[in-house]
Amino acid sequence: MGKPKKKDLPDLSHLCVPGAEIAVRATPKAARNAIAAAEGGLKISVTAAPENGKANEAIRRLLAAAMGTAASRLELRRGAAARDKLFVYLGPA
Repeated sequence: MGKPKKKDLPDLSHLCVPGAEIAVRATPKAARNAIAAAEGGLKISVTAAPENGKANEAIRRLLAAAMGTAASRLELRRGAAARDKLFVYLGPA
């Protein structure tokens, strides 16, 4: 998985509020990495396969890049093995 280019991602810096919950609908093994607004949250597609947490980590990194923060500041609260996930922004380090 290559590092996503910031210009290809939407600006999600408005989500950088400590404690903010971010609902995500995941699509692993997609043709390309992408983020789109969806009803009730975000739809994130990643090229990584859903095995050994690879897709979850790819989603976390892509979401962090779009938010302009470090991936370590996002915590997966729900949905480790499901398509519907809930990430929480922990705030600046």
